[in-house]
Amino acid sequence: MISFQRSPDFQPTERLRLNTLIRLRWLAIVGQSITVLVVAYALNFPLPVSYCFTLIACSAWMNLFLAFRYPAAHRLTPPAAFGILVFDGFQLTGLLYLTGGLTNPFALLLTVPVVISATSLPLKLTALLSVLVMAAATLLVFIHEPLPWHENSTLVMPFVYVAGVWVAVVCSIAFTAIYAFRVAKEARQLANALAATELVLQREQHLSALDGLAAAAAHELGTPLATITLVARELQKTLGKDPKYGEDVSLLRTQSERCREILKRLTSLSSEGEPQLAQLPLTSLVEEVVAPHRDFGITITLHPGECIGPEPVGRRNPGVIYGLGNLVENAVDFARSSITVRWAWNDQRVAVSITDDGPGFPPEIIDRIGEPYMSTRQGAERGGGLGLGLFIAKTLIERSGAVIDFRNSGGPGEGALVSIDWPREVFVNAETMIPIGFDAAE
Repeated sequence: MISFQRSPDFQPTERLRLNTLIRLRWLAIVGQSITVLVVAYALNFPLPVSYCFTLIACSAWMNLFLAFRYPAAHRLTPPAAFGILVFDGFQLTGLLYLTGGLTNPFALLLTVPVVISATSLPLKLTALLSVLVMAAATLLVFIHEPLPWHENSTLVMPFVYVAGVWVAVVCSIAFTAIYAFRVAKEARQLANALAATELVLQREQHLSALDGLAAAAAHELGTPLATITLVARELQKTLGKDPKYGEDVSLLRTQSERCREILKRLTSLSSEGEPQLAQLPLTSLVEEVVAPHRDFGITITLHPGECIGPEPVGRRNPGVIYGLGNLVENAVDFARSSITVRWAWNDQRVAVSITDDGPGFPPEIIDRIGEPYMSTRQGAERGGGLGLGLFIAKTLIERSGAVIDFRNSGGPGEGALVSIDWPREVFVNAETMIPIGFDAAE
């Protein structure tokens, strides 16, 4: 089986794209400009318009500089993205300072740079940005210009209200940052796991296609080899009794005939045996999956269940073979002395189950089994845990149309139980089998 190491949370290919930040900042610039104009000229509130537009112009200048300096597809390093988000946070802090501090209803927008950081930057940089924004919000409680209001009156907000707004902003920053970071982290893990699954599928498909490649090579080599054989035969007729070259020409013809026989067998293997090799009865599938794991000191018992009707014969599916093999390997890793593989079929269903006599699945993780990079089963020091390999196995088997279930067996001396169930029509009919591969839209 192929093993995979856990990928780090942040990969270079997942860096934040500069064009994304530029577009978000243009949106912020438009919104800030409209707000300033409406407050100053539509509502006629006293407002330092020139200072506000100076800060807005700084953001516009930054956007223009980055747009002309770097290509649109440029991806920022974490420190560079962090610096840009710090700039955005301080620019918004300056606008809030000029327009009432935390009494301004737009103070909640201080959470935006932190949320962007949480979805795309490492945890340390996100935490540092959160601290800086919280410090800026704290300063705005005590240091700010009056909230724009009617000229003949002043709106003074109670300190308790301002303190409440500060608590709301700080809690929003903390909650949204943690929430966004967790969601983005799980999305990255799932993307990495699906990429690993696709690599496994490609490997299995390449192995299954070797006979086709051999047949193609035999077909392509047939014509030049036939020419060589013909020339060798003519040379043998001419130089067969020549004491100097006769023996070499005879050897050349013999070896060319041997090459033709080898290519003939390769062609015959692909053209005549392919339909048979492409079909795999259920019992043969089970034996092919179990065979590589018999020599690890664990007794593997094959136990047929209720078998009604003819044995189902399905298409050879490298993804299913790999997935079932991974489940058997996992059972062998955690079993104390034995595992049991059962199978059954009837007119509607085809089922396979794998049971080991190990400690079983901890109750707290049963509902999460199959997630990538999940915590390990009991006794993980022996088997190595349930992580990406089990996720790949589950994904491959489910893509074949099966339903897979993980639970603990209630039988005496039995631990974990994995059940796989296919509709018989899906298992047998090659035309309805879900194709191996990945839809780009998923």
